[in-house]
Amino acid sequence: MTRDPHIDLNLLTALDALLEEESVSAAADRMGLSGPAMSRTLGRIRRALGDPVLVRAGQQMVPTPRALEIRAEVRRLVEAAHGVFAPPAPVDPAQLDRVFTINANDLLITTVGPGLVARIAREAPQVVLRFIGESHVDLPLLRDGAADLELGVIDSREPEVVTEPLFADRGVAVVRDGHPLTEARLTVRRFADAPHLNFSRRGRLTGPIDAALADLGLRRRVIATVPTFAAALLMVRDSDAVGLSTERLGAAAARGLGLRTLEIPLGLPPMPMAMAWHPRQDADPGHRWLRDLVREVMTAAAGAPPQRIAAERP
Repeated sequence: MTRDPHIDLNLLTALDALLEEESVSAAADRMGLSGPAMSRTLGRIRRALGDPVLVRAGQQMVPTPRALEIRAEVRRLVEAAHGVFAPPAPVDPAQLDRVFTINANDLLITTVGPGLVARIAREAPQVVLRFIGESHVDLPLLRDGAADLELGVIDSREPEVVTEPLFADRGVAVVRDGHPLTEARLTVRRFADAPHLNFSRRGRLTGPIDAALADLGLRRRVIATVPTFAAALLMVRDSDAVGLSTERLGAAAARGLGLRTLEIPLGLPPMPMAMAWHPRQDADPGHRWLRDLVREVMTAAAGAPPQRIAAERP
Protein backbone atom coordinates (compact mmCIF):
# COMPACT_ATOMS: atom_id res chain seq x y z
CA MET A 1 0.00 0.00 0.00
CA THR A 2 1.46 3.36 -1.06
CA ARG A 3 1.34 6.12 1.54
CA ASP A 4 0.08 9.48 0.31
CA PRO A 5 2.70 12.03 1.41
CA HIS A 6 0.16 14.88 1.10
CA ILE A 7 -2.30 13.59 3.73
CA ASP A 8 -2.41 15.89 6.74
CA LEU A 9 -2.54 13.65 9.80
CA ASN A 10 -3.96 16.58 11.80
CA LEU A 11 -7.22 15.83 9.97
CA LEU A 12 -7.59 12.75 12.18
CA THR A 13 -8.30 14.89 15.24
CA ALA A 14 -10.83 16.98 13.33
CA LEU A 15 -12.48 13.87 11.92
CA ASP A 16 -12.72 12.39 15.41
CA ALA A 17 -14.44 15.56 16.69
CA LEU A 18 -16.86 15.61 13.77
CA LEU A 19 -17.81 11.95 14.18
CA GLU A 20 -18.19 12.36 17.94
CA GLU A 21 -20.26 15.56 17.81
CA GLU A 22 -22.08 14.95 14.48
CA SER A 23 -22.14 18.73 14.18
CA VAL A 24 -19.79 21.14 12.44
CA SER A 25 -20.40 23.92 14.97
CA ALA A 26 -19.99 21.65 18.00
CA ALA A 27 -16.81 20.14 16.51
CA ALA A 28 -15.52 23.68 15.84
CA ASP A 29 -16.05 24.62 19.52
CA ARG A 30 -14.27 21.44 20.62
CA MET A 31 -11.31 22.17 18.34
CA GLY A 32 -11.20 25.89 19.13
CA LEU A 33 -11.90 26.81 15.51
CA SER A 34 -14.41 29.07 13.83
CA GLY A 35 -17.43 27.59 12.03
CA PRO A 36 -16.09 28.44 8.55
CA ALA A 37 -12.66 27.01 9.38
CA MET A 38 -14.24 23.75 10.50
CA SER A 39 -16.37 23.64 7.35
CA ARG A 40 -13.23 23.97 5.24
CA THR A 41 -11.60 21.19 7.26
CA LEU A 42 -14.61 18.96 6.65
CA GLY A 43 -14.22 19.66 2.94
CA ARG A 44 -10.59 18.52 3.08
CA ILE A 45 -11.61 15.36 4.96
CA ARG A 46 -14.26 14.58 2.36
CA ARG A 47 -11.74 14.93 -0.45
CA ALA A 48 -9.17 12.78 1.37
CA LEU A 49 -11.67 9.99 2.12
CA GLY A 50 -13.72 10.26 -1.05
CA ASP A 51 -16.83 10.24 1.15
CA PRO A 52 -19.18 12.99 2.47
CA VAL A 53 -18.66 11.75 6.07
CA LEU A 54 -21.53 13.89 7.44
CA VAL A 55 -24.68 14.79 5.50
CA ARG A 56 -27.65 16.91 6.48
CA ALA A 57 -30.86 15.18 7.56
CA GLY A 58 -33.38 17.87 8.46
CA GLN A 59 -31.85 20.05 11.21
CA GLN A 60 -29.10 17.53 11.97
CA MET A 61 -25.99 16.06 10.43
CA VAL A 62 -25.78 12.29 10.24
CA PRO A 63 -22.75 10.08 9.52
CA THR A 64 -22.49 8.10 6.33
CA PRO A 65 -22.02 4.31 6.40
CA ARG A 66 -18.32 4.87 5.68
CA ALA A 67 -18.09 7.27 8.62
CA LEU A 68 -19.74 4.74 10.93
CA GLU A 69 -17.36 2.07 9.67
CA ILE A 70 -14.22 4.04 10.53
CA ARG A 71 -15.42 5.85 13.68
CA ALA A 72 -13.95 3.38 16.19
CA GLU A 73 -10.63 3.17 14.31
CA VAL A 74 -10.34 6.96 14.15
CA ARG A 75 -10.97 7.19 17.92
CA ARG A 76 -8.34 4.52 18.57
CA LEU A 77 -5.75 6.31 16.43
CA VAL A 78 -6.37 9.66 18.11
CA GLU A 79 -6.09 8.11 21.57
CA ALA A 80 -2.88 6.36 20.53
CA ALA A 81 -1.45 9.66 19.27
CA HIS A 82 -2.28 11.35 22.57
CA GLY A 83 -0.57 8.47 24.35
CA VAL A 84 2.59 8.98 22.31
CA PHE A 85 2.82 12.65 23.31
CA ALA A 86 1.70 12.20 26.91
CA PRO A 87 4.43 12.42 29.57
CA PRO A 88 5.69 8.99 30.66
CA ALA A 89 4.10 7.56 33.77
CA PRO A 90 6.27 7.29 36.90
CA VAL A 91 8.11 4.00 36.98
CA ASP A 92 7.08 1.29 39.43
CA PRO A 93 10.38 -0.25 40.60
CA ALA A 94 8.64 -3.46 41.63
CA GLN A 95 7.56 -3.97 37.98
CA LEU A 96 10.77 -2.75 36.36
CA ASP A 97 12.49 -5.52 34.39
CA ARG A 98 15.80 -4.21 33.00
CA VAL A 99 19.55 -4.67 33.00
CA PHE A 100 21.52 -1.50 33.80
CA THR A 101 25.22 -1.29 32.99
CA ILE A 102 27.37 0.87 35.28
CA ASN A 103 30.94 1.84 34.45
CA ALA A 104 33.12 2.50 37.51
CA ASN A 105 36.49 1.67 39.03
CA ASP A 106 36.75 -1.14 41.56
CA LEU A 107 36.89 1.29 44.50
CA LEU A 108 33.39 2.50 43.71
CA ILE A 109 32.13 -0.96 42.84
CA THR A 110 33.28 -2.38 46.18
CA THR A 111 32.14 0.58 48.31
CA VAL A 112 28.90 1.55 46.56
CA GLY A 113 27.97 -1.69 44.79
CA PRO A 114 26.78 -3.64 47.88
CA GLY A 115 24.41 -0.82 48.89
CA LEU A 116 23.01 -0.58 45.37
CA VAL A 117 22.50 -4.34 45.07
CA ALA A 118 20.78 -4.49 48.48
CA ARG A 119 18.40 -1.62 47.67
CA ILE A 120 17.53 -3.09 44.28
CA ALA A 121 16.89 -6.53 45.79
CA ARG A 122 14.29 -4.93 48.06
CA GLU A 123 12.73 -2.40 45.71
CA ALA A 124 13.18 -3.75 42.18
CA PRO A 125 13.84 -7.50 42.31
CA GLN A 126 13.68 -7.91 38.52
CA VAL A 127 16.42 -5.35 37.88
CA VAL A 128 19.96 -6.61 37.21
CA LEU A 129 23.08 -4.48 37.61
CA ARG A 130 26.04 -5.14 35.34
CA PHE A 131 29.22 -3.45 36.56
CA ILE A 132 32.04 -2.98 34.07
CA GLY A 133 35.50 -1.75 35.04
CA GLU A 134 37.34 1.23 33.66
CA SER A 135 39.53 0.68 30.62
CA HIS A 136 43.11 1.89 30.24
CA VAL A 137 41.92 3.80 27.17
CA ASP A 138 39.01 6.24 26.89
CA LEU A 139 36.02 4.65 25.17
CA PRO A 140 32.70 6.37 24.35
CA LEU A 141 30.70 3.87 26.42
CA LEU A 142 27.84 6.25 27.21
CA ARG A 143 27.52 7.55 23.67
CA ASP A 144 27.64 4.05 22.18
CA GLY A 145 25.11 2.68 24.68
CA ALA A 146 27.60 0.19 26.15
CA ALA A 147 27.00 1.74 29.59
CA ASP A 148 23.96 3.43 31.10
CA LEU A 149 25.81 5.30 33.82
CA GLU A 150 29.39 6.23 34.67
CA LEU A 151 30.49 6.84 38.26
CA GLY A 152 33.60 8.45 39.73
CA VAL A 153 35.83 11.31 38.70
CA ILE A 154 34.35 12.01 35.28
CA ASP A 155 36.99 13.02 32.77
CA SER A 156 35.08 11.91 29.68
CA ARG A 157 35.72 13.93 26.54
CA GLU A 158 32.36 13.08 25.00
CA PRO A 159 30.88 16.57 24.46
CA GLU A 160 27.25 15.51 24.77
CA VAL A 161 27.56 13.70 28.11
CA VAL A 162 25.51 15.02 31.06
CA THR A 163 27.48 15.16 34.34
CA GLU A 164 25.94 15.55 37.80
CA PRO A 165 28.36 16.33 40.67
CA LEU A 166 27.58 14.42 43.88
CA PHE A 167 30.25 15.30 46.43
CA ALA A 168 33.96 16.04 46.74
CA ASP A 169 36.42 13.51 48.15
CA ARG A 170 40.12 13.90 48.80
CA GLY A 171 43.16 11.69 48.62
CA VAL A 172 44.83 10.09 51.64
CA ALA A 173 47.97 8.00 51.97
CA VAL A 174 47.64 4.32 52.86
CA VAL A 175 50.35 2.27 54.58
CA ARG A 176 50.62 -1.02 56.43
CA ASP A 177 50.28 -1.07 60.19
CA GLY A 178 53.68 -0.40 61.74
CA HIS A 179 55.01 1.42 58.68
CA PRO A 180 57.94 3.80 59.45
CA LEU A 181 55.82 6.79 58.37
CA THR A 182 53.45 6.14 61.29
CA GLU A 183 56.20 6.50 63.90
CA ALA A 184 56.66 10.27 63.69
CA ARG A 185 55.02 13.35 62.26
CA LEU A 186 54.60 12.98 58.51
CA THR A 187 56.47 15.79 56.79
CA VAL A 188 56.52 16.51 53.09
CA ARG A 189 60.11 15.34 52.79
CA ARG A 190 59.49 12.06 54.66
CA PHE A 191 56.45 11.50 52.45
CA ALA A 192 58.43 12.16 49.26
CA ASP A 193 61.35 9.96 50.29
CA ALA A 194 59.17 6.87 50.85
CA PRO A 195 58.62 4.32 48.06
CA HIS A 196 55.27 4.93 46.37
CA LEU A 197 52.74 2.72 44.64
CA ASN A 198 50.60 4.49 42.06
CA PHE A 199 46.98 3.56 41.34
CA SER A 200 46.13 4.51 37.75
CA ARG A 201 43.84 2.85 35.22
CA ARG A 202 45.99 4.26 32.42
CA GLY A 203 49.26 3.08 33.98
CA ARG A 204 50.50 6.59 34.68
CA LEU A 205 53.56 7.00 36.90
CA THR A 206 52.82 10.60 37.84
CA GLY A 207 49.81 12.63 38.94
CA PRO A 208 48.69 15.60 41.08
CA ILE A 209 50.98 14.55 43.95
CA ASP A 210 54.02 14.82 41.72
CA ALA A 211 52.97 18.27 40.51
CA ALA A 212 52.53 19.47 44.11
CA LEU A 213 55.92 18.04 45.13
CA ALA A 214 57.61 19.60 42.10
CA ASP A 215 56.35 23.03 43.22
CA LEU A 216 58.34 22.44 46.43
CA GLY A 217 61.42 21.21 44.58
CA LEU A 218 60.81 17.59 45.62
CA ARG A 219 60.25 14.36 43.80
CA ARG A 220 58.85 11.05 45.00
CA ARG A 221 60.04 7.57 44.04
CA VAL A 222 57.31 5.52 42.33
CA ILE A 223 58.24 1.84 42.38
CA ALA A 224 55.13 0.51 40.60
CA THR A 225 51.74 1.44 39.20
CA VAL A 226 48.66 -0.80 39.26
CA PRO A 227 45.30 -0.43 37.52
CA THR A 228 42.95 -1.35 40.38
CA PHE A 229 42.32 -0.15 43.90
CA ALA A 230 42.19 -3.68 45.30
CA ALA A 231 45.62 -4.56 43.88
CA ALA A 232 47.08 -1.37 45.34
CA LEU A 233 45.77 -2.11 48.84
CA LEU A 234 46.98 -5.71 48.83
CA MET A 235 50.45 -4.69 47.63
CA VAL A 236 50.65 -1.94 50.23
CA ARG A 237 49.63 -4.38 52.97
CA ASP A 238 52.61 -6.62 52.21
CA SER A 239 55.28 -3.97 51.58
CA ASP A 240 56.69 -0.65 52.73
CA ALA A 241 55.17 1.14 49.76
CA VAL A 242 52.85 4.10 50.27
CA GLY A 243 49.55 3.77 48.46
CA LEU A 244 46.66 6.13 47.80
CA SER A 245 43.00 5.98 48.68
CA THR A 246 40.14 8.41 49.14
CA GLU A 247 39.06 9.71 52.51
CA ARG A 248 35.30 9.33 52.24
CA LEU A 249 34.89 6.26 50.05
CA GLY A 250 38.10 4.26 50.32
CA ALA A 251 39.33 4.72 53.89
CA ALA A 252 36.92 2.16 55.39
CA ALA A 253 38.04 -0.51 52.90
CA ALA A 254 41.68 0.22 53.75
CA ARG A 255 41.06 -0.04 57.47
CA GLY A 256 39.19 -3.29 56.88
CA LEU A 257 42.48 -4.74 55.61
CA GLY A 258 44.33 -3.52 58.70
CA LEU A 259 45.91 -0.58 56.88
CA ARG A 260 46.50 2.91 58.21
CA THR A 261 45.43 6.09 56.46
CA LEU A 262 47.53 9.24 56.74
CA GLU A 263 46.77 12.78 55.70
CA ILE A 264 48.95 13.79 52.78
CA PRO A 265 50.94 16.91 53.77
CA LEU A 266 50.24 18.68 50.48
CA GLY A 267 47.56 21.04 49.21
CA LEU A 268 46.02 18.63 46.73
CA PRO A 269 42.93 19.51 44.67
CA PRO A 270 39.65 17.82 45.68
CA MET A 271 38.39 14.78 43.80
CA PRO A 272 34.89 15.57 42.46
CA MET A 273 32.76 12.44 42.50
CA ALA A 274 29.95 12.47 39.96
CA MET A 275 27.72 10.39 37.75
CA ALA A 276 27.34 10.83 34.02
CA TRP A 277 24.94 9.63 31.35
CA HIS A 278 23.98 10.28 27.73
CA PRO A 279 21.16 12.80 27.09
CA ARG A 280 19.03 10.16 25.37
CA GLN A 281 18.49 8.67 28.84
CA ASP A 282 17.40 11.97 30.41
CA ALA A 283 13.63 11.46 30.36
CA ASP A 284 13.57 7.66 30.56
CA PRO A 285 11.62 6.81 33.76
CA GLY A 286 13.69 3.72 34.53
CA HIS A 287 16.97 5.55 34.11
CA ARG A 288 15.75 8.46 36.24
CA TRP A 289 14.87 5.98 38.98
CA LEU A 290 18.37 4.49 38.73
CA ARG A 291 19.98 7.93 38.99
CA ASP A 292 17.93 8.77 42.07
CA LEU A 293 18.96 5.50 43.68
CA VAL A 294 22.65 5.91 42.84
CA ARG A 295 22.60 9.47 44.17
CA GLU A 296 21.20 8.32 47.51
CA VAL A 297 23.50 5.31 47.90
CA MET A 298 26.70 7.10 46.85
CA THR A 299 26.17 10.07 49.14
CA ALA A 300 25.23 7.75 52.00
CA ALA A 301 28.38 5.68 51.46
CA ALA A 302 30.42 8.88 51.55
CA GLY A 303 28.72 10.11 54.69
CA ALA A 304 27.23 13.06 52.83
CA PRO A 305 23.57 14.10 53.02
CA PRO A 306 21.70 13.24 49.79
CA GLN A 307 21.23 16.33 47.69
CA ARG A 308 20.55 17.21 44.07
CA ILE A 309 23.25 19.32 42.45
CA ALA A 310 22.48 20.76 39.06
CA ALA A 311 23.78 18.54 36.28
CA GLU A 312 26.21 20.02 33.79
CA ARG A 313 24.77 19.77 30.32
CA PRO A 314 26.59 20.36 27.04
